[in-house]
Amino acid sequence: MAESAGLTKQAVNLAITAAFREIARAIREEKRFSMPGFGTFSVRRHRPRRGYNPNSKTPMRIPALRTVGFRPAPRLRKGL
Repeated sequence: MAESAGLTKQAVNLAITAAFREIARAIREEKRFSMPGFGTFSVRRHRPRRGYNPNSKTPMRIPALRTVGFRPAPRLRKGL
């Protein structure tokens, strides 16, 4: 990426780090981040559920989780 942009690796690393930091901030504060032509990141909530420990086969409770999901834009899906 550095070569194609005509920048140093350090400059590209700083730019990418800053971009991901802002995406994470937006997801934390607004619960979603959308980039037209690329896709949308959003918070997904999973309810608590019952599961089994694969080693001991004993039942266990899996707590509720929040994860980040990604839905690609139609333009990105066409390119795949």
